[in-house]
Amino acid sequence: MILVGLTGGIGSGKSTVSAALAERGAVVVDADAIVRDVQQPGSPVLAKLAERFGAQVIAADGSLDRAALAAVAFSDPEALTALNGIVHPAVAAEMNRRVAAEVTTDHVVVMDIPLLTENPREGLQGKIVVDVPVETQVERLVRYRGFDEADARARIARQATREQRLAGADFVVDNGGEVARLAPQIERLWAWLTSLPQLPADYDFTGRKDGVGKGDQAPA
Repeated sequence: MILVGLTGGIGSGKSTVSAALAERGAVVVDADAIVRDVQQPGSPVLAKLAERFGAQVIAADGSLDRAALAAVAFSDPEALTALNGIVHPAVAAEMNRRVAAEVTTDHVVVMDIPLLTENPREGLQGKIVVDVPVETQVERLVRYRGFDEADARARIARQATREQRLAGADFVVDNGGEVARLAPQIERLWAWLTSLPQLPADYDFTGRKDGVGKGDQAPA
């Protein structure tokens, strides 16, 4: 197994890069997707969220009302800490389970973690950063995800700075331009990934920092 991390600020297009790597055969362990998985109706996590934040965070169909939860959790630091205390352990356990299932393979495993810079994970062989200018992040959040500009800038400000992410990067993907510029970068990235040494089959990453770092994105 080859094990790396992938990160980028909100609106950077990180999911586009991870999807391109998956097309080339990478196993992507996506923290955002796992957050949604562990919050499915009937899950222990959803029950704990309802107990802590009230029935109003549960929609009529029994699913998590993500907007209602965000409204409660992101307005109060104590509530956000409680939210992370419920969600993070479940997400970290599931991410570790999925990585552990790949240890004896020769796959490239990409841990897609939004706030990897803020919450580093040990045991990775490299860190990929998807980089865009802040103004591009704002534009994308407003145009494609329905944020108002003030909210977009507030979300960006709660994450690591662009400079902080780049400082810890082993490979940078510039996703601030035209889509056509991305393909050759992905090819170079894939060549780099497949050149990394295989980890031993008995590699043990358990007990390491979880690095989930969902922060303000926990209800995603």
